Amino acid sequence: MGRPPPRRVIITGASDGIGAALARRYGAAGATLGLIARRGHALERLSAQLAVPCERYAVDVRDRPALAGAARHFLTRHGCPDIVIANAGVSVGTLTEFPEDAGTFQEVMDINVLGLVNTFQPFLGPMREAASGALVGIASVAGYRGLPGSAAYSASKAAAIAYLESLRVELRSSGVRAITICPGYVATPMTARNPYPMPFLMSADEAAAWIARLVARGSTFAVIPWQMALVARALRVMPNWLYDRLFDNAPRKPRRG
Repeated sequence: MGRPPPRRVIITGASDGIGAALARRYGAAGATLGLIARRGHALERLSAQLAVPCERYAVDVRDRPALAGAARHFLTRHGCPDIVIANAGVSVGTLTEFPEDAGTFQEVMDINVLGLVNTFQPFLGPMREAASGALVGIASVAGYRGLPGSAAYSASKAAAIAYLESLRVELRSSGVRAITICPGYVATPMTARNPYPMPFLMSADEAAAWIARLVARGSTFAVIPWQMALVARALRVMPNWLYDRLFDNAPRKPRRG
């Protein structure tokens, strides 16, 4: 059974891509929004397009104190959110052999994994007290297997999947749901540099529609779109010798140059 439309929604990584598409979607449904991203000017442009109350926070999800401050501001002005979507993420090609990539590994893990923790933590207490709400983490199909040239990204998304599962079990019977969404390829600025085919490519608006439906439906884990879910299952059970052969010479995401 579907749930009533959310009245208050927090979204990180809201300046473009899936985050901005989610903001437009929930805004069109009348929700009060808390929009979080590093680029304040992009949040200003987005909120100007929305006919609903919007709180804008130009905050990096790695900055735990600043994120906690943003959460306190939203809670004080609008009350406990119905949905918190940890969508902020980064994808950059990395190779272990290059010392200069060590900082990139750190950045990817900090944003894609600890960013989830930093986003959820200040809202979890009030949501537990209200015994309602959903914490939604945007992971990735890339977390199913290690992609060559994307070790940091694959590792971060595998960690995100495991973290969100732990959180889901911890919150069982609390009234607060933890939801894991693993998109396949989505047409965003982050994927625009990918030098390889992207099967079942979705637009950001299509991805946002999937995510909103899954959250409303009460799902706890999903790969989107459904075609990519089939691919993900096949990858998970594929023997190493076959996986290695298939991906050995695959094109790789560019490193920072």
